[in-house]
Amino acid sequence: MSLLRAFVVCLALPAHAEVAVYPAPQGGDRELVVYSSLDSPLARPLIEAFQVIRPDVSVRYEDLLAGEIAARVVAETDAGQASADLVFSSAMDVTVKLANDGYAREADVPGAAAWPDWAAWRSMVFALTFEPGVIVYHRPSFPDGPPDTRAALIDWLETAPKGSIGTYDIARSAVGYLYLMRDQEHFADLWPLVRAMGRAGVQTFPTSQDVIDGVNSGQLKLGYNVLGSYAADQATRLPDIGLVLPRDYVVVISRVALVPRAAANPDLGEAFLEFLMSRDGQTVLAERLRLPAVSLEVRGKDSAAAMQEALGAKLRPVAVSPGLLAYLDAASRARVLAEWNAALEGGE
Repeated sequence: MSLLRAFVVCLALPAHAEVAVYPAPQGGDRELVVYSSLDSPLARPLIEAFQVIRPDVSVRYEDLLAGEIAARVVAETDAGQASADLVFSSAMDVTVKLANDGYAREADVPGAAAWPDWAAWRSMVFALTFEPGVIVYHRPSFPDGPPDTRAALIDWLETAPKGSIGTYDIARSAVGYLYLMRDQEHFADLWPLVRAMGRAGVQTFPTSQDVIDGVNSGQLKLGYNVLGSYAADQATRLPDIGLVLPRDYVVVISRVALVPRAAANPDLGEAFLEFLMSRDGQTVLAERLRLPAVSLEVRGKDSAAAMQEALGAKLRPVAVSPGLLAYLDAASRARVLAEWNAALEGGE
């Protein structure tokens, strides 16, 4: 497809949003609206592949931060307005909360019955990817390789140049907050690690791409808890980008999808979801987008099956379940953010 098939417009609100519009290849007046945290350039192959089977449908793809997606769906639904036809988000907890709070509808998707039990909830929320959190590093800065455990990372931080490590701003990034909460469950020395980051002058960012850009430029030597899918894609094209899966344990999150209750065209939302869960859609995710596939039908190197065979018990995947809602408790979140800020600012 020519680059002229899509155009991008910046919206006033929310500030991060970009909109890409893909006209229906064969014409038609039906439009699928997608709110997604997947960057627009990465999403292009998915949309193109969907329009091969639905050439009568145009696609309006709105690229938003994960937290902005949830806020927008809630605001539009509560105001009696139409919302997206499909939500595709990297914030598992926030998206499950949308469904739990009544902002999603059950999706009648043929492939749902065969979907892994851990990867779906109430026929409303479906995990579509299997993405590890990785350490991204500036290859020229680590001729002997980067620290590849959290304990080794703490040691490296004690002598690292100021400002040379980057990670998520957990107050602005829903996925960053989720990674931190899972770290808290699996790593007893999490807060000593965060304090070490503070002493080293950690830089925080709202997206994985910001961290990767900093590492590629050499401004950052290392990025912690970066989405492996983004890192893997860019490491193939950028020789200074390296990535490593931590040897102690690997937190795995998923991008999840739902059809909002206020969708203007829920049938189109279900059609796109069905495609994303199909063998073809999962293959596009794995091979074109380098987003590891959930479906056990896809068994290439970028798949849940392959990662489970290679890493076994080191994988700590997050199940799509109401248990995620505990991460969103307001009082608990306030305590975590306060502890995070104190650790980064105080160092000790």
